[in-house]
Amino acid sequence: MSLTPQWLDELRSRVTLSGVIGRTTRLTKAGREFKACCPFHNEKSPSFTVNDEKGFYHCFGCGAHGDAIRWLTDQRGLSFMDAVKELAVEAGMEIPAPDPRAAAVAEQQKSLHDVMAAAQAFFVHSLTTDAGAEARRYLASRGFPARTVEDFGFGFAPDSRTAIKDALAQFPEAMLIEAGLRIVVEGKDPYDRFRNRLMLPICDARGRPIAFGGRILDAAKVDAPKYLNSPDTPLFDKGRTVYNLHRAAPASRQSGRVVVVEGYMDVVALAAAGIGEAVAPLGTALTEHQIERLWRIVECPVLCFDGDAAGRRAALRACLRALPLLRPGHSLRIATLPAGMDPDDVVKRDGPQAMEDLLGSARNLVEVLWDAEREAAPLATPEDKAGLKARLMTHVDTIADPDIKPLYRRDLLERFDALAFARRERPAFKPGARSNRSGPWKPAPPPLASATAARLQSRVGSGDALLAAVIAGFIAMPHEIARHAESLARLVPADPMLGATID
Repeated sequence: MSLTPQWLDELRSRVTLSGVIGRTTRLTKAGREFKACCPFHNEKSPSFTVNDEKGFYHCFGCGAHGDAIRWLTDQRGLSFMDAVKELAVEAGMEIPAPDPRAAAVAEQQKSLHDVMAAAQAFFVHSLTTDAGAEARRYLASRGFPARTVEDFGFGFAPDSRTAIKDALAQFPEAMLIEAGLRIVVEGKDPYDRFRNRLMLPICDARGRPIAFGGRILDAAKVDAPKYLNSPDTPLFDKGRTVYNLHRAAPASRQSGRVVVVEGYMDVVALAAAGIGEAVAPLGTALTEHQIERLWRIVECPVLCFDGDAAGRRAALRACLRALPLLRPGHSLRIATLPAGMDPDDVVKRDGPQAMEDLLGSARNLVEVLWDAEREAAPLATPEDKAGLKARLMTHVDTIADPDIKPLYRRDLLERFDALAFARRERPAFKPGARSNRSGPWKPAPPPLASATAARLQSRVGSGDALLAAVIAGFIAMPHEIARHAESLARLVPADPMLGATID
């Protein structure tokens, strides 16, 4: 019979891990997890945790780690198939019928794993030979400790078109081609894909080599790519594989985070600096599948990007890729490196703590989205600002979660309103000042001369008292005369001397 990864994932999702483990181990609820004294080693204080949401158990004391199937095989001693059958009964699932084609694929993959393991052993050995001297000098120039070089499995591919074929003569050449180690070009003999390169194995979740990455050592070959990865094969899908995940997952349970950097040499540099929970995509922008895989480990991975324009664009692409996938508690944070520097540069110049500080200051996704679109185009006109709003709302519309979507809309609209409708400061109040509705604020005119005021006051009791008050007003605000000139021309004072008195 053939159990596909999809079927096994469905099986794991249908059983409650804490229920399976709780049959033989006493668990205590601790927040969103369960705790217990580890059943795999003697301890007095509990360091064994069970996380139903993520589907794994882990002991921080002895390192025991696994899912429901692994629990039954390791703790109860069942075989793999017996463990699967027991869980399938509990989950109400039927074991798939034998599939000859799937069995053939499984056998093919098993054989390719043997090929990749043999290739890795050859590359590691080649690094120790005279031909690997230049590769060793490069590693020394990067300052990688010997333990790091060994842990990550660095090797060397000799500058030969047939070295891997000769070293792996026990395998048919067709298998070497299928594994991505040899290249076929029409009209030419096959040749080795990796030549004169520093080699790194790319491993699956179980730590088995499934592909390789090679860094060029001959700087004179400007037409050759600096980094070269294996092509997609039956073992390797670069859009679904996350480099160093098999090491970063255990390390993340100590730090509570996963750090995503741009390339595998950045991963190695951070590991050498004591940050072992770093991973990287493989020559592509972070994909939806890779984001989902990271969310199985931590709820909010930290992505590191360069601070230059290219880094900002990469950060925005990652944010837009994540928006449709967002769900409660799961997001991304973005850490921005100094322009022109990679993580290794930061560590070497300022020390590991500087890198820790950068990771600690990572911004959330909504802030990165706002900053990127606000800076994407000028905002000099109302049309410019309306364009900013339209872009932001277009991004919001891609969010599928019904609870997160309105929260993003409200947050971004509040930021937009604060920018587009900023309150203008009013002039401070000054005693004696009067408002001027026809233009900007102006100070009040000087008061009337005392003699003129007295003469006007003497008229208050006469029939022209109202007219005297009007004229007094125009004397105080002469700028109003032009607006009321036509009405003033029709006025005939009862006392002809009124005007002379005011003059």
